[in-house]
Amino acid sequence: MSRSVFRSALWLGFYIAILWAWWMMVSMSRDMDLDWIGRPGPMGQAMAAMDPRMDMYMPMAEFRPLFSMWAIMMAAMMLPTLVPTLRSYDDLIRSANGTRAGWLGVLSGYFIVWVGFAALIACLQLALLFGGAVDMLGIAKSPYLAAGLLVAVGAFQFTRSKEVCHGVCHAPMTYFLGHWKTGFSGGLRMGLGLGAFCVGCCWGFMALGFVGGVMSLLWMGLATLFMVLEKLPQIGHAITRPMGFILIAGGLALLVHHITYGG
Repeated sequence: MSRSVFRSALWLGFYIAILWAWWMMVSMSRDMDLDWIGRPGPMGQAMAAMDPRMDMYMPMAEFRPLFSMWAIMMAAMMLPTLVPTLRSYDDLIRSANGTRAGWLGVLSGYFIVWVGFAALIACLQLALLFGGAVDMLGIAKSPYLAAGLLVAVGAFQFTRSKEVCHGVCHAPMTYFLGHWKTGFSGGLRMGLGLGAFCVGCCWGFMALGFVGGVMSLLWMGLATLFMVLEKLPQIGHAITRPMGFILIAGGLALLVHHITYGG
């Protein structure tokens, strides 16, 4: 197999994995009787009202299926944001001593970190569920929690931590040049580092799933689109803080609406 054919096969497999992950999320959403916004139908409403302590099997109250859901969600939402990074590594294959094994290592390391994050946020969802803060669909029961999440994630957009992590995600070539390692193991180490910075940059948008429901396709789509745009060299720095203002304003508006009309 020629190098160009092998390269094309790897990229094709990468995009197929993204499409498969999105297909799985759409299927899961339908199985839970949710529309594309995340609003439940009759069956979904009955599921949301269930007590997680009931003596019956409920996938959304068990770690293993919940972790699997989050891991697939990470593939659907975060792999598209890796495209600029993998393209930067592609350039180093042509101009330096990068390899396809290293390319796969970067991809593997990045995904390992996000799968680890999936495990953490699945544990967080279970804690919130059994603590009565979210329902079985992962929707915050209290408007104060939802508003607080929006304001907190919005405020994070202005922090030094966000600036540092976003700087790495925004300029992966600089990271590669400063941490260059060859082969699969080298790519894996760099992928783990890039994944850690990416989690530091984007964790908040995962947490926002608890505002409208972790299975909301609208939230997943909008969050993915923003995270992709945020990592583009041309516009990434220009949209980070405006999104912070939007999220803070949304949280305050939700709080005011609840105080005014929610009793």
